[in-house]
Formats: sequence, C-alpha cells, structure tokens
Amino acid sequence: MSVIFSVTRRYAFEAAHWLPLVADGHKCKRVHGHNYEIEVTVDAYALRPDGFIIDFWDLDKIVDPIVERVDHRTLNEIAGLGNPTAELISKWFFDAIKPHIIGGALRRVRCFETKNCWADYIMEGPML
Repeated sequence: MSVIFSVTRRYAFEAAHWLPLVADGHKCKRVHGHNYEIEVTVDAYALRPDGFIIDFWDLDKIVDPIVERVDHRTLNEIAGLGNPTAELISKWFFDAIKPHIIGGALRRVRCFETKNCWADYIMEGPML
C-alpha cells in the first residue's frame, strides 16, 4: 500500500456567466453571477527535503494570476469558457495550473458555484 501526501488550497472569485446550451426557459440561460470558490489539490508520494509537497505561497504564485483572469469578468468571454459549467470551469483551471506544478501532481480542481453545489475535475491513474 502506498502513502500519498496531499495539500489543498481554496481560492475565491466573483464572475458572471450564462449557459448557452441549456434549454430555452432554463434560468441559467440568463446572465447571472456566482461567488465562485476553487479548490486546488496537489498530491505526492514523498515530501521535498523542506517538508512540503508544494509551499502554499508557491501555489499562490501559480493560481492567483489565473484567478485574476476570471475575477469580476463574464466567463463566457474568456477563451475556453464559452459554455462555463462548473465542470468545464474545473477543467479550465486544471489545464491552466497543471504545467506549473513541479515535484507533485495536480490531482483535483473543485469548482464551487455555491456552498452546496460543486464539480470536480480529477486526474486518474498514477500521479507521476
């Protein structure tokens, strides 16, 4: 059995969107906004010599500029988010963050639309 270390950090932003592919009459077809939260989880089989998978401060340097790209924006106007469901927002963040994670593996991005509604994009299989 393998041991996995895991860290998760939460980020917040506010944005508007609409869902162009839902049926006419669906309330999400209209422009509306959310106080989104994104959770980013990084896993590793072993810690670095300094005792971290990734320092939260270093993770912030990766994620904060990505959050800035969507904060107080209309998500539909951002490349890759023409149909910004929580599932696709999770994937968009995952794809933007993954190339910058060194020494661990980006395992999951969770997008909260509300405190009770969220979607995950999860990397399956071996981490490294």
